[in-house]
Amino acid sequence: MSGGIRDVLLECLQLKQLERAGWVQSGISNAESVASHSWGVAWLAAVLCPKHLDRGKAVTIAVIHDIAEVRVGDITPNDGISKKEKAERELSATRDLLSDLDEDGTLFELWLDYENERTPEGRFAKACDKLDMALQSSLYSEKYGVDLSQFVESALDTLKDEELRQLAGE
Repeated sequence: MSGGIRDVLLECLQLKQLERAGWVQSGISNAESVASHSWGVAWLAAVLCPKHLDRGKAVTIAVIHDIAEVRVGDITPNDGISKKEKAERELSATRDLLSDLDEDGTLFELWLDYENERTPEGRFAKACDKLDMALQSSLYSEKYGVDLSQFVESALDTLKDEELRQLAGE
């Protein structure tokens, strides 16, 4: 295994240390990491995946969906960065990170499935991302006694599936 690949593997493992910015901005101490969030999304994708979708594909998308954040950070709407600029930064970072790890481009294509919601699995993984945020906000609201309902409302604004909406706390 080349040093370049090892370096990227080690770099991506730093997602375990990167706290989710939205929670930090909301005053949550010891906020979950980006890697913890990705695990949560993967868990939801694994256990809630509809039978007509490819579960392995959905879970892989969930695992890699925030990989770029190791380089660009967890950019939130409060950061003053346009959606276009955020997308460009994340595209560039993901392409670069996966360049040595993904010879056939499969992982990058799966990331694009999520980012552009171009496949049913990509759309489902994105819905699990929103559901994870809503469920995590419920956990933090209970633990810290703070109102984080804006996170649930944000999830509900995008979740279309009735079962996922109910799980989110509608």
